[in-house]
Amino acid sequence: MNFDYNEEQQLLADSVRRFLAKDYGFEARRKIVASNDGWSADVWGTLTEMGLTGLPFSPDYGGFGGGAVDLMGVMEAAGDALLVEPYLPTLMGGFAVARAGSEAQKKAILSATVEGKLKLAFAQTEKGARYNLAKVESRAAKAGGGWELTGEKLVVLGAEAADKLVVSAKTDKGLSLFLVDRKSVKVKSYVTLDEQRAGDIVLARTPGELLGAEGGALAVIEETVDYATALICAEAVGAMKFACDTTLEYLKTRKQFGVPIGTFQALQHRMVDMYVATEQARSMACLACSKADSSDNAKERARAISAAKIKIADNARLVSQEAIQLHGGMGMTEEMKVSHTFKRLTVIAQQFGDADHHLSRFAALDGVK
Repeated sequence: MNFDYNEEQQLLADSVRRFLAKDYGFEARRKIVASNDGWSADVWGTLTEMGLTGLPFSPDYGGFGGGAVDLMGVMEAAGDALLVEPYLPTLMGGFAVARAGSEAQKKAILSATVEGKLKLAFAQTEKGARYNLAKVESRAAKAGGGWELTGEKLVVLGAEAADKLVVSAKTDKGLSLFLVDRKSVKVKSYVTLDEQRAGDIVLARTPGELLGAEGGALAVIEETVDYATALICAEAVGAMKFACDTTLEYLKTRKQFGVPIGTFQALQHRMVDMYVATEQARSMACLACSKADSSDNAKERARAISAAKIKIADNARLVSQEAIQLHGGMGMTEEMKVSHTFKRLTVIAQQFGDADHHLSRFAALDGVK
């Protein structure tokens, strides 16, 4: 398999990386994280101008019709820079609308999303569900000409910043998806371990608009989460590469006994292990993104993405922990970006399913056609 980007993908990745290196340095990011919103409207505007909000959506709605593979370079750059803007939540919400929505819903939601006028969030997780996507207790009932939703959603990434929420709830016919206005719900917002913004949402007879067929949402939810899992695999590669590069630079400059510590063979071996783990992760991210784009078989897609997530969760732990250890005590300080990269990689290892969850899913799908 050819793991290299094509010319257009490489040019886009380079453009995003240059912008983030110039205008989204570590100190600039720290100010954004410390702000009331926890993200920057100016940065969001630039991402929109670069076409990133339209990259994965159909040209019918103003997008570019790209897939997860086309987003890999963008997500790697986001992982390197530790981007905190609600880009992934918006992609997840848009993906669900693209898969399940009516033509009118797609035109209204996706066109505004592509233009950067609409931010989305995907509200699925509930108390006690852990990684079980079918475990949903929120309910939706018909009310007049629409629907009313009751329940609670937890750890919804980008909830506070979103204009629209894609919410899962059960009806008499089964699990369904609904579009909900952000202003119609109560959000308890907080900062996560990796300095992103999430929120717990209370649905109290909240009006919603049915998205897709009633009772037919589980397959869409699974595909949306698999798509997002593939993207954070690519994001992890960018974060791991930064951890490798900054650790190597530190080993070259930090001296002990009058020589750079990078000359010590034991540390060289550990550095090689980090590099190999990052390259393995890159290969698995390519597999995950290609299957998210090309596989018409849901079980084949799920099995490949679980395999990738297992390897990336393990390798993210190895690389992030080694980076901290090789930096010594200073690697844990808030003033060093590597400590924040460690936090993000720790969260990615758990996000959308940890290694144990994906091992179980992979085993259950073994040999399944």
